[in-house]
Formats: sequence, structure tokens, C-alpha cells
Amino acid sequence: MWFANFFIAGSTTMVIPFLSLYIDSFGNFSDVYVQNWSGWVFLVTFIAAFIFAPIWGRVGDKYGRKKLLIFFASGIGLSVFLMGFATNVWQLFILRLFMGIFTGFIPMSQALIATQTPKNIAGKVLGTLQTGSITGTLMGPLLGGALADAFGYSATFKWVAITIILSGLIVLFGIREERFEFATDKEHKAYSRKEVILHIIRHPILLVVMLISALVQIAHFSVQPILSLYVEEIHGPANIAFFSGIAFSAAGLGNLLMSRKWGKLGDQHGYIKILIALLFMAGIVYIPGAFVTSIWQLVIVRFLLGVSIGGIIPLRMAYIRQEAPLSMQGEVLGYNTSLRFLGNIIGPALGGLIAAFNGISTVFYVTSGLLILSGGFLLFAWYRYEYTVEKTHSLSQ
Repeated sequence: MWFANFFIAGSTTMVIPFLSLYIDSFGNFSDVYVQNWSGWVFLVTFIAAFIFAPIWGRVGDKYGRKKLLIFFASGIGLSVFLMGFATNVWQLFILRLFMGIFTGFIPMSQALIATQTPKNIAGKVLGTLQTGSITGTLMGPLLGGALADAFGYSATFKWVAITIILSGLIVLFGIREERFEFATDKEHKAYSRKEVILHIIRHPILLVVMLISALVQIAHFSVQPILSLYVEEIHGPANIAFFSGIAFSAAGLGNLLMSRKWGKLGDQHGYIKILIALLFMAGIVYIPGAFVTSIWQLVIVRFLLGVSIGGIIPLRMAYIRQEAPLSMQGEVLGYNTSLRFLGNIIGPALGGLIAAFNGISTVFYVTSGLLILSGGFLLFAWYRYEYTVEKTHSLSQ
């Protein structure tokens, strides 16, 4: 599953560096036209994924996640392959929309591994799995840019489609999913959609953890679209693509190095405690980003951000694995994924708006505030619904 995630993450990020250039190649368009359509073509995938994630989660619970992973790889692969034949922006937009319907491979793979993993080591295992998608995400844009320069945009889409189909073949022949029959016990019985939603609402910490998924993505993605502009502001226009790539990759490197370690610590000391610490840590680390005066200072800040953010996804997944019965975990993780995609949609728009009115450095303050606020929400929920309850229970004994 690690290799399948590596290929999927690498393949889907390969096209990101030249998506706007591909749109520009369709005709003689103004910069504003290309920028606007680049934004819509990029976002429409997340919008479709936001709508379909809970639906696929429920289907996975009922019929098995391995079949869905093969279905996703086939759908994404076909979409990307056809993008290589697009002749206008509307065709590309529709294909990106179609791709978004199937953009659930990595979250569904996390759900598969979570349900096949004992609860006491879920954090470490999910943290290890995440390093596959992170490694792919780090390598994808670099390789995609090189392929586009060597073979052209159209041919690159076709090559990318082949590696995506390869991920589906890895799942088909390399993965065996242990299935369970629906029973009368809480862990394995069939749940209606209403029962799943009520389960989330009746577990306040679980609800807060899922809402934080959106807040963290809003915070993280608010900086992403303007990072290159910030690099140019503090470093100048020389080699801007290269230095922007370093700034982007620094966070991924920190994430890669620490995600497994944070997951293991969560297994040992409790997922919520480590999550709270990481949210506060990420919020504090973001603040110096507003004051950096050189590219290398920004790289260090981004690396430390990656270190702190690296554990947030596997810890959230492991906590959901712990709190949701097996037979509803796919749907619960689907709602969590949907909230993450919502954050991906809101974040870039919010970051661009704040930067336009108050300057790029202000975005770092807002981002920091969102992360610290998330940590505060989770700390309150943990203290109110877990720590206080456990303390009261121990005193009564």
C-alpha cells in the first residue's frame, strides 16, 4: 500500500507545476484569463472530492475498500490520460471534475490499513503509510516538470496515467483485505447514515478532531498559493522557481522525517495529547514566517512546520480508528476527508484575500492563530470530556 500511495501521490502532483502553462498553450490568452482558469481547474477536483468522499466511505464499509481502490486508480488514470488529448480549457475543467469524483485513493487506503491494523499500533502504522504519499508528493512536481520539458505537456499526462494504473495493479495483486460479516455486536453491525452521524455528534472529542481537519487544511493551504510570491519578495526574482521548490519541499521533508515518530508517540501516550501539542507547536512555528528576511530562514520555518504538521494526519486517523466501530470507519473517515477537502478549497481563497488587503506576512499571523485556536478547542474538549471524566471516575473508586 505504501508503494501504491507513492505512485498515486507522485503521479497526481506531477501535473501541478505546468497546469497553468498547459491552459496557456490552448490559445493566445491574457494573464488574468489563465490565472482565473488555473484556479478553477485546480479547485474543481477538491470540490468534487468534498461531495463524494462520504459516499465512497459508506460504499467501502459495505462492499470492501480494495475494490474501491482499484476503481479509483482506474478512474483517475483514465481522467489524466484523456487530459493529454484536451484541446480547450473546458475539456480540461470537465476532466479535472471527473478526476475529483475518484480522488479518494489515499484516504481510502488509510481507511483500509486502519481497519486491518490493531488499535495499539495504528498511529505508527498510519504514520509509516503517510511517508509513502509524502515521498511521492515531494518527487512528483520535480519529475513532472522534467518530463514536461523533455516530452511536452500532452505526453506527460499520458505517462502519468500509466503510473496511476500501476497503482491499481499493485492493489489488485499485492493487497489482501480481511473482510468481516455484519453481526449484532457494536463493532461489526451495519449502521445507517443517521446512526453514523449521531455517533460522531455523541462523541464530542471525535467531532472536534474532525472539524479540526478543516481548520488545519485552511491554515496550511492559505500560505501555499502565495509562497512563491513571498519567496520573490524576500529573495528577489533570481532562480525563483528553484528556491520556491526548496521552500515547498522543506515542509514535506520535515513531515517525512517525523510522521512515523509522532504516530508511535500517540500509540504510547494517547493520540489526543500528542495532537494538542502538535497543533500548538505548528501555530508557534508559523509566527516567525512573518519576520523572515532571507530564503534560508523561510526554509527553516517551513521545515519545522513540516515536523509539527507531520503527525497530525496519522494521529487523527488513528484516533478515529480507536473511537469508531469497524463497520462505520470508512464513512466516518469519508466525512473527515470531506472536511479536509473543504479546507483545501477555503484555504487558498482566504490566503489570497488576506495577502491582497494586508500583505503576505499577515497570512502567517492568521494561519498561526487558526492552528493555536484548533489546539485550544481540542484541549478544552479533551479536558471537559475525557480528563475530567476519568478523574471523576478514579476518585469515585
